[in-house]
Amino acid sequence: MSFRLAFALVSVAALLVDPTDAVSQDMLYGVDLNGPDMTASEMTRAEVDTLLKAVPQGDRNSADLEGKRLSHLDLSGLDFSGGNLHLARLNRTNLKGARFDRANLNQAWLIEADLTEASLAKASLLGTQMHRAKLGGADLRGARITADLSGASLIGAKLAGADLSADMRNQSMGLMRGVLKSADLRNADLSGANLARADLEFARLQNANLTNCNLNKADLAGADLSDANVAGADFTETDLASALLPSAAALAEARNLDKARNLNLARRPR
Repeated sequence: MSFRLAFALVSVAALLVDPTDAVSQDMLYGVDLNGPDMTASEMTRAEVDTLLKAVPQGDRNSADLEGKRLSHLDLSGLDFSGGNLHLARLNRTNLKGARFDRANLNQAWLIEADLTEASLAKASLLGTQMHRAKLGGADLRGARITADLSGASLIGAKLAGADLSADMRNQSMGLMRGVLKSADLRNADLSGANLARADLEFARLQNANLTNCNLNKADLAGADLSDANVAGADFTETDLASALLPSAAALAEARNLDKARNLNLARRPR
């Protein structure tokens, strides 16, 4: 069975399980993550490097690696900017310091990939699987993200102006949104980010910069917002059940906190 056919079958199965969830966020259901399709590579680092360098300098439509199996490789430091990596498999791949600016990573697989200090500015990450990925210090400014980043490490990551909001125009395959359940976002810069309807349940947001964030209808249940900067952040209908809030002084600078859901169930700092 081809990977594309398997992808389609898994998509249908996800809808049957729960039509309200994004198919990208249920794609692990029924997928053999230990099979060769998800763990092997069909190219070497040298071959990938040669392909990338063959693209004319300054070409915004960079190398085409759509659907390629590149898992478990060391591709650190390579420049994939503007490239097409739609449906590519990069599980547990070493991508430290790699560049993916403006790249198409839609529906790609980067489970437990190491993207420490990588640059993904203005990249497209729609339906991308990034469970437990390492993105410490990574640059995701201006990126469009409806990826599943559950358990991912984004300590000190740059997400200023990123859009992780739900795609309300295209719900034929379920609600597509940024999922950061139990993600580590300590010291991350999310200033001006769009997190409307994003799932940040149990996320660690200590010392995070959430200034002017759109948190409309976002799920922050159980999240830790200790010492977070929430000046100008919009909490309209944000779920704060069991969330650990920042100081009263910090909250005084937020917007529409009185319109948040389950504010009475939130935890206040001691």
